[in-house]
Amino acid sequence: MQKSIYSLVLSDRVVAEIDRLAYESGTSRSNIVNQILAEYVSYTTPEKRTRNIFASLEALLGSNAAMQVMMAPTDSMLALRSAISYKYNPSVKYSIELNKAPLSPNGGEIGEFRASVRSQSSSLTLCLLQFYKLWAGLETAYTGLSEYSTDGTRYIRKLYVRKNPSRGAAEEVQLGEAAVGEAIAAYVNAFDEALKAYFALLQSPASAYAAIERIYSQYIGKNQIIV
Repeated sequence: MQKSIYSLVLSDRVVAEIDRLAYESGTSRSNIVNQILAEYVSYTTPEKRTRNIFASLEALLGSNAAMQVMMAPTDSMLALRSAISYKYNPSVKYSIELNKAPLSPNGGEIGEFRASVRSQSSSLTLCLLQFYKLWAGLETAYTGLSEYSTDGTRYIRKLYVRKNPSRGAAEEVQLGEAAVGEAIAAYVNAFDEALKAYFALLQSPASAYAAIERIYSQYIGKNQIIV
């Protein structure tokens, strides 16, 4: 969204309260003024849109006892933490970063999903790399799309909100903020469940793959909107 510089004459007391709100929200004075004016004229700013999506995400992922929100979401990013059952129970960090472009009625790219594990263990890195490749392969097989990159400990994937291709042409898709939040939450939950299943079945590669495919298949089967 294009922004310009404007001069405003404001009360010092008003500015002091705006600065307090900006400090509490971890943002700038200009951004707070922009938000207040946008709400007054009933306009949804990109920042408000992402906050609404993250609010939906937090409500859904917060109910997962195995996942923890790491910090209050910003206007563009939400970070979560989960644990892997592997030796010293390393933590995996999930982050969702959203674009500021408005939602298109037809869907499209909305941001990026990242999974990362801090570790210098070569065996853990190899296991993660194998899982990431299995997961990306299933995404490609089921949806025809998986734009990702990995260096072993990190998995980075573009998020494209779109209608589930397996649902047929008859169903309408409402790409509202709550629906997008639900779609992202469903994806993160499925990824986390599959990652845990993979490490629980490390000694049986065939069983691990079957479990991951079952989880992904259920994710596809349950959700009208996928990312």
